[in-house]
Amino acid sequence: MSEFLTVSRTAHDQLVEAAYRSRGFTADEAAEGAKLAAEAARHGIRTHHALKALHLDHLFGSAVGGCVPGAEIEVVKSRFPGSEIWNSNRKLGQSVAYRAIDRCIELADQYGIGQVSVDNAFHYLWGGGYVMEAAERGYIAYTNCTSALSEVVPFGGKFPTLGTNPHSWGFPTTAALGYPIVSDWATSVVAMGRVQALKREGKLLPPDAAVDKDGKPTIDPNEAVSLLPFGAHKGYAMCLINELYAGLIGGSLPTLRGRPALAPAGEKTGTAFYFQVIHPDAISGGAFAQGRDQMENLKAVLQDVFGHGNEGCILPGQFEAQARKRSDDAGGLHFTAAELEEFKELAEEVGAEPLVPM
Repeated sequence: MSEFLTVSRTAHDQLVEAAYRSRGFTADEAAEGAKLAAEAARHGIRTHHALKALHLDHLFGSAVGGCVPGAEIEVVKSRFPGSEIWNSNRKLGQSVAYRAIDRCIELADQYGIGQVSVDNAFHYLWGGGYVMEAAERGYIAYTNCTSALSEVVPFGGKFPTLGTNPHSWGFPTTAALGYPIVSDWATSVVAMGRVQALKREGKLLPPDAAVDKDGKPTIDPNEAVSLLPFGAHKGYAMCLINELYAGLIGGSLPTLRGRPALAPAGEKTGTAFYFQVIHPDAISGGAFAQGRDQMENLKAVLQDVFGHGNEGCILPGQFEAQARKRSDDAGGLHFTAAELEEFKELAEEVGAEPLVPM
């Protein structure tokens, strides 16, 4: 942790909210954008904190009409009581996502399972933050989305026609482990945010993660133009799942997404989201061995998986939980000196106080 400096979360949130407000976002939107950014930093998600969020908005969002400050969500009529379909009208993605996960929880409380699909959206950044919040409240949660751009080359192809398209699952394991299990990843070897972070820090990419403008593999983040799916055909299939969900929801053609200048009249260029929350009681058979209840059984299953000499294995969400503890113990959020320099430029841009180490 010697490379990281600690800054006040309050100061961070004030700066990030000021940045969003300067771009025309409402107070609620600015607060939700700052919350997701802070939670990403708190949990060590360096690819999706405030610098990424505001950079994404600058390139594809409020400055060019891809995201509309103050937009209202329209709930589309559905014949399925446990499901809702939303037209977010390009509202800030983080605001939409927090509302969607809350609505899914309300539906799950009533119907056992709740789902919300969102069309005409703008990227919500760190999907793990939303499912983690549901898992901490005792629910099983899942979300996927299509990314802002098509940056990933399909397996066996040569042109990027897919997004980095993350999947995020959260499980209510806090009673068993002390933190929720959260599986959250982009379906590319690395996210483009990781490329940007490595460029910022002057570090190299892992092999077979990216290609240059000529389609040749590169480990130089300055030369990386497109990304490759993880796990060859397996990661590619998971990446494609998000495009299929989006296609069924109403999403745009992947190669037009985020590129309105290329879109013919009548074509859409936004992203699509999908959220699902399950109440654990809704899937319980009740017949747990040795008289265990549901959560005791879950704990027993985890102990079996990670016993037998596997005690040193890493659980999904463990690194995030450790980063969260370090942040909380330090009483703030951790950033590198290079990141604080970028925050300084942001503060100058909006006329706010820069972030300074505590």
